[in-house]
Amino acid sequence: MTMPQVRMCDVTECYYNQGQVCKALAINVGGSHPQCDTFTPSRQHGGPASIGQVGACKVTQCLYNSDMSCTAPGIDVSHHEQHADCSTYTTR
Repeated sequence: MTMPQVRMCDVTECYYNQGQVCKALAINVGGSHPQCDTFTPSRQHGGPASIGQVGACKVTQCLYNSDMSCTAPGIDVSHHEQHADCSTYTTR
């Protein structure tokens, strides 16, 4: 199984966001809702990857969750209140 890419992230105040591109090696999503657990508020931006991928998804009620892995072809991340959420989340 390959890890899906983070196609777009509009949470520009995240350290890993460079021009709406996620630069985290891998993000983790979830718990009780599809929150990006890797979101790190910062005025500086950087990251070890050319494009982020989804490492784990803990939102068991998501259609794309298979054994804590994301099976979506790619995801988008956007604002939700004061944090970032996977906006590709779809309830089973």
